[in-house]
Amino acid sequence: MSQPVDRSELYRQAFEQAIREHKEFRLHPERGREFVYVAREILTIPQDTDRVARKLAQNNIGNERGKDFAGMTRLLLPPANAEDVPRIVRLLRDPAQWPGERTPVVQPHHVVFGHGGNMHGHPGQPPRAADPIADPAVEREGLGKGVTVGILDTGISRTASADHPRWLRDAFLPRPDEVDAAYAHDDVFALEGGHGTFVAGVVRQAAPGARFDPERALSPVGLGTEEEFAQALSSFDEPRVQVVNISLGCFTLDDVAPEPVRRAVERLPEDVVVVASAGNQGTARPSWPAALPRVTAVAALAQERDGTLSPACYSNHGHWVDACAVGNRTSTFLKGRWVLPGQPEEVYDRFAYWLGTSFAAPHVAGRIAATMTESAVTAAQARDQLIAGQPEFFPGYGVYVE
Repeated sequence: MSQPVDRSELYRQAFEQAIREHKEFRLHPERGREFVYVAREILTIPQDTDRVARKLAQNNIGNERGKDFAGMTRLLLPPANAEDVPRIVRLLRDPAQWPGERTPVVQPHHVVFGHGGNMHGHPGQPPRAADPIADPAVEREGLGKGVTVGILDTGISRTASADHPRWLRDAFLPRPDEVDAAYAHDDVFALEGGHGTFVAGVVRQAAPGARFDPERALSPVGLGTEEEFAQALSSFDEPRVQVVNISLGCFTLDDVAPEPVRRAVERLPEDVVVVASAGNQGTARPSWPAALPRVTAVAALAQERDGTLSPACYSNHGHWVDACAVGNRTSTFLKGRWVLPGQPEEVYDRFAYWLGTSFAAPHVAGRIAATMTESAVTAAQARDQLIAGQPEFFPGYGVYVE
């Protein structure tokens, strides 16, 4: 008799199926070096475009120039080479191909994904229905007042303000292009539908007085591209975002920092603090943008019912991680149903319990916002007050932010 498949494994399989069903995305399955990329696309920088195009032609690989973005040049390969992007990029990165010349900047166009689930590696879990959380205490309502936190995610629920008047109403400027579509069909949630609304609630639990500015970088399935990431990071509506939370990321070919992501982060004003989740694959392999030097990378801790804290088994970790926080939380969500094959459906009424580094990161972002008002300091000073010079909670997990 076959063993029943648990809920977390079904969730992981559903993400892999979502990639297979996407016409333009491909999974590079090399064990320990997995990543997802856009088929047929190679990215380089303008200074290297002609050299890379010529080298491709010399190797009998046709190419044409596509639409540039984020200071990058896009080269389109023939359909016959749709699956060959990793091999071709490695060829172009080989110094032996460039005797007497500088090796060009070249990479796949990577796919980013939300860290409330998992595309490969350690299985994640979908949210569970939860009871409502208590309204913010009156004495805490001023924490974070005057601070705006940018949130790159799936967007925000269309009904967020009405569903959560004490937590989310008057906390953001509603924009049609920032709405999370959320549902796969009818009232059945997509794989990461509601992720951004959940994250926003976590920020506000730590800083009830802060505003947030949602930007949509992911589909409700939890998938996006480096191009969509760069566009979202440059699209804040609020005139002054001081902290940015990014509960998403990507692995890359040979763990090289993704240039469009790096450039997008570097374009932010110097005094903006960027917080990003470390990812849920249970590995020390760097996830981007969390592993960028400018970014405060956040791992997750597991909190037991008795309050005991331990490193979450699913959390990425390593020398590049700066902080950690509890990853299993209850927060603002939507009305609807969650359906996985062979599992009983679960019905949600505006609140959910979820776990992941996705939800550790916005707590840290919210704590930075709260510290800014408590101590009358800048975002960078607040971040340093929380984590600078403090001991690691556990090797590779960074400083614990309560």
